[in-house]
Amino acid sequence: MKRIHVVGTADTKGEELAFLADAIAATGAVVCRVDVGTRGATVPVDVSAEEVAAHHPDGRGAVLGIDDRGRSVAAMAEAFTRFVRSRDDISGIIGIGGGGGTSIITAGMRALPLGLPKLMVSTLASGDTAPYVDVSDIIMMPSVTDMAGLNRLSRVVLHNAAQAIAGMAVNPAPAADGKASIGLTMFGVTTPCVTAIAEHLRSTYDCMVFHATGTGGRSMEKLADSGLLSGVVDITTTEVCDLLFGGVLPATEDRFGAIARTKLPYVGSVGALDMVNFWAPSTIPEHHRGRLFYEHNPNVTLMRTTARECRAIGEWIGTRLAHCEGPVHFLIPENGVSALDIEGGPFFDPEADAALFEAIERTIRPGATRRVTRLALHINDPDFAKAAVAAFLDIARQ
Repeated sequence: MKRIHVVGTADTKGEELAFLADAIAATGAVVCRVDVGTRGATVPVDVSAEEVAAHHPDGRGAVLGIDDRGRSVAAMAEAFTRFVRSRDDISGIIGIGGGGGTSIITAGMRALPLGLPKLMVSTLASGDTAPYVDVSDIIMMPSVTDMAGLNRLSRVVLHNAAQAIAGMAVNPAPAADGKASIGLTMFGVTTPCVTAIAEHLRSTYDCMVFHATGTGGRSMEKLADSGLLSGVVDITTTEVCDLLFGGVLPATEDRFGAIARTKLPYVGSVGALDMVNFWAPSTIPEHHRGRLFYEHNPNVTLMRTTARECRAIGEWIGTRLAHCEGPVHFLIPENGVSALDIEGGPFFDPEADAALFEAIERTIRPGATRRVTRLALHINDPDFAKAAVAAFLDIARQ
């Protein structure tokens, strides 16, 4: 039976946890009360903290009975993440917490598939929620008052939260039907290419385009890991530049990890690997002074990657794609990798591009399932988009 999991630290938020669970149950939904506290529960629960803590790789002792609260909270977050991954009965999940509880519960929520209802009522919800939400679809709801016993306002907030999670869990979105979904990556300087690819593929696929701003690539790969994509057309791999050279829109070290894990059909390219992103000129690190820059707008400044940097970027990408066992076809546009990297353009640098291309070809280890194709085209040439479409349709049929 699917149940709404109601999660909190029952040692310090027991009254609120019980009130919230009862409010959800009053809607007719089935609830499961889960304790992630590190001390004894003050209210009855369905899943004890000891049961959750047992999911830690080092056992309960690594979570409970520790004098260091920071270590205990971090360990419980890991245990709770493993706990939710082990469950097949979650129709929705709602948490309540202050700093520690929010950290624990959202760690588990981030491990759940996109689309599954997730609501976190938190004292931290009106601030910077990026560390808690990341690239998931967690809904953060401010508690307004602290959770130190129920009051007339907290009862209203928790009642509203109960109605929200019950509505989402009991009335899930209809299952998608028809076309399979694919992920595409785009930046302003690769827009003509990716737009043309999407137009060509849209009659067959549901095309999800992600802005390559660090979170975009991570969102796309989370969808891949969640089983919601049937393939990837990764034209714009620029986030790697920022990861390696200190830009403000970086990928993580796990970029391309989902491609390797899922073995999805993958067409990739070198879109916008000619640039590292910074904010306004005043934010550029001192050691980059004297480099070639382009002011994209008053708040975004682009730095041209050098031949040495391009070689490192190519090796980083190629080495990771070499571990992919699914079908991979990487396309190299020899006449430029972005709207700025074109003859007469501010970032036109054939030497840097050549270093990039050579490094990718050398490290990707072409074989039966991995191909690299050079095309005497610019990345925004309509014929390059057509080649990318043909490459994807070819490997998608394999």
